[in-house]
Amino acid sequence: MTGGAGYIGAVLVPELIDEGYDVTVLDAFLYGTDPEVDPMVHERCTKIRADIRDFDNVNAVLAADEWDTVIHLAAISNDPSSELDPQVTESVNLDAVKHLMHSAKRHGVKRFLYASSASVYGVKGTENVTEDLPLDPITIYAKCKAEGETILNGLVDSDFVGVSVRSATVCGYSPRLRLDLTINLLTDQGLKDGRIRVFGGDQMRPNVHVRDLTAFYRTLITAPADKISGKAFNVSRENASVMALAEMIRDELDPSLPIDTVPSNDPRSYHLCADRARQELGFEPRYALVTAVKELRDAYQTGKVPDSESEIYRNVAWMKARPEVWRSIAKFSA
Repeated sequence: MTGGAGYIGAVLVPELIDEGYDVTVLDAFLYGTDPEVDPMVHERCTKIRADIRDFDNVNAVLAADEWDTVIHLAAISNDPSSELDPQVTESVNLDAVKHLMHSAKRHGVKRFLYASSASVYGVKGTENVTEDLPLDPITIYAKCKAEGETILNGLVDSDFVGVSVRSATVCGYSPRLRLDLTINLLTDQGLKDGRIRVFGGDQMRPNVHVRDLTAFYRTLITAPADKISGKAFNVSRENASVMALAEMIRDELDPSLPIDTVPSNDPRSYHLCADRARQELGFEPRYALVTAVKELRDAYQTGKVPDSESEIYRNVAWMKARPEVWRSIAKFSA
């Protein structure tokens, strides 16, 4: 699992271990984590500190064992982060992805699960955005994700299963927490500031709880190849306007919390349809979005988030403070 120490991976790895899998995490461990002390300590979890742009290192890892599945999560992982340096974004989110996919196939990997994004659709005026609609990415992040899908689909055959996961915005608590995602961000404001600030408010946003997304990845590991190979799947629990999300958070935390609105020029607004996952794979999300709010409140109260203002929880702030860490390829000993 590339990026296994990140927001999604930190939830998915323990779940896979609990199900009996042996998991190898390949991660640069940049966001304040250290492979020697991070919480994923288990005899069936191997941690390799590596940068996916280090092609020789990636090749060596893939050649060192027989791998059933690669789950590719590593990325510069949202639109604002990707805009900090588009050239670096392309090297991480496209060039390294292309190499990883080709190398995985060359070394006999049977199944490749690719973390794409619902942002590949761009701005859609249709009532429901389904997987059959054309992709129209408008940001460097989304363009790289869409191109990664094209590369993967060109590699699939009877011996190499490839599937793309177009996830909605993720929410909920993770040991590697992010507070720059819509529901998490607005919840943090309510807990920390005693008020919630909404940019715009009418934009429709699909969201999914992190444990529902990790459950979907686990489903893909064992799903019949003919049902998933060469396909993409939307993963979403619920579509709601940003204002409706803010009101949900307010009602859960404190109905008296004020909600401030600020004008926004963000054009992204879409209604993601996740029927394919349900109809073809029988997958049903289990966690209501308000679960994420409750989890974060509990995490704050129990000291799991000691300083919510820390830039470690916000990718753009962390990256702006340390450009030398992520712009150049991180070289680690094998």
